[in-house]
Amino acid sequence: MRSTFKVLFFLKRDKQKANGMIPLYCRITVDGKEVRFGMKCDVNPKYWDAKTSKATGRTAEVVKVNTLVDNTKAAIYKVYRELQERDNYVTAERIKNVFLGAETKQKTLLELFDKHNKERGLQIGVSICDSNHKGYIRTRKRLADFIRLWYNVSDVPVKEVDHKFITNFETYLIANYQLEHNTLTKYLKNLRHIIGMAIDDELIMKNPFSKRSVQYQNTDRGFLTQDEIDRLAGFQFDKIELEQARDVFLFCCFTGLSYSDLCNLSEENIQISFDGKLWIKGRRVKTNIEYNIPLLNIPKIILEKYKSSLPDNKLLPVGQIYEYNGLLKKIAKISGIGKRITSHLARHSFATTITLTKGVPIETVSKMLGHTSIKTTQIYARILSSKISSDMEMLSGKLQGMETKYAVNF
Repeated sequence: MRSTFKVLFFLKRDKQKANGMIPLYCRITVDGKEVRFGMKCDVNPKYWDAKTSKATGRTAEVVKVNTLVDNTKAAIYKVYRELQERDNYVTAERIKNVFLGAETKQKTLLELFDKHNKERGLQIGVSICDSNHKGYIRTRKRLADFIRLWYNVSDVPVKEVDHKFITNFETYLIANYQLEHNTLTKYLKNLRHIIGMAIDDELIMKNPFSKRSVQYQNTDRGFLTQDEIDRLAGFQFDKIELEQARDVFLFCCFTGLSYSDLCNLSEENIQISFDGKLWIKGRRVKTNIEYNIPLLNIPKIILEKYKSSLPDNKLLPVGQIYEYNGLLKKIAKISGIGKRITSHLARHSFATTITLTKGVPIETVSKMLGHTSIKTTQIYARILSSKISSDMEMLSGKLQGMETKYAVNF
């Protein structure tokens, strides 16, 4: 796509010097946006013709100025043509930077993503989880496709990422992938994080997200009921990989561990605590918050089932997240559970079905889950009809004496 392009030379008269000379400036305009830079040359205003953007006369000084103007203009036009042919993406800022030799100093958006993803890749299992890292890789891929399709270039300078770029990227994601709000938000948050890095490194001065809200929406977090957990535990699978995925899922249902924390589970995490019983102790990969979970009998049995039978001293047969979730989807269908089972559903089920609805205080559940705030735990704090029924039945028993006393008055 061709651009409207113009080069103009002018005297910056508000900078006139004591000797009467005025600095010569160049102005480049592309699609209505302009940049200026000084030519490091002073001109006597009596020789300057604003209409032709040249000096007039035959003096050596005039010849020198006009030669500089002609050479500069030719060089700028050459840069413009090369950028059009190579990238088909031209801005006045880019032309100026290439001409002045500053283009090589510019960082591009995908270059920053690559740097970030490489550094984060070294932290997997230490301070971040694998799924977090893959989320950034996926965002980088979507951005690369978007930039190529919308701008017909392979990359863009990070300083040229503006509010319109972000809006276009959002439109591209919605149009091509029909994403739910929170999934779309995750992509935008990942992009915002990279822009934040650019701001910290002073690669850009203005934050394009400054007037843009990027917030998750609260969603109804699913869980399995006690009957569904019992059904899953008693179901006989004819394939070993399905049985193993079921066992891993149930282990998380009775411990509350997330997939990323489960991946890092080792013998060191299984410790005898102050009460003489086995606990699972560690720090969450996602937040680095400490968690302490008493080991119930069911997860003990599952650990014993796989003891010393797995490679690399693994305690459980934990596979890649996409494979694991794929198996859980099959498990739900085969066992007749009409819900979309995912790895994180086990953590939800621990919070809701295994603990809160059985009377475990929310403060205790929050501590075991390793939440940074009890507000996070409150999202899981559903009160099921069965819990209301059993609680009121227990209350009714406590009120029997009072009811007998009151009955004589009615």
